[in-house]
Amino acid sequence: MTKIKTRQKIKRKRVTFSLENAEAKEVFLMGDFNNWRPEKHPMRKDKNGTWKKQVMLSPGNYEYKFLVDGNWITDTKNDHSRRNDYGSFNSVIMVSPWQK
Repeated sequence: MTKIKTRQKIKRKRVTFSLENAEAKEVFLMGDFNNWRPEKHPMRKDKNGTWKKQVMLSPGNYEYKFLVDGNWITDTKNDHSRRNDYGSFNSVIMVSPWQK
């Protein structure tokens, strides 16, 4: 009897996060996808003052924030958010399995 594979390999998607803040000295992308650890995803500033980071994520919903010079900032370009345990909000990104 042959085994039929019922699980398909879940393909991760490249997601680019960005934050416009030319005055910032350092920015970290923090979220449940990296256990909220700043050393995992430091962001880089381009010549226009926009901080960017590309991350490979599996399909699903993820909460995140930016840590800008020690201050938590939500993503102002993202209208999706969820209240967190600290009385503020986290931004939420939805990665679709069909997203390119």
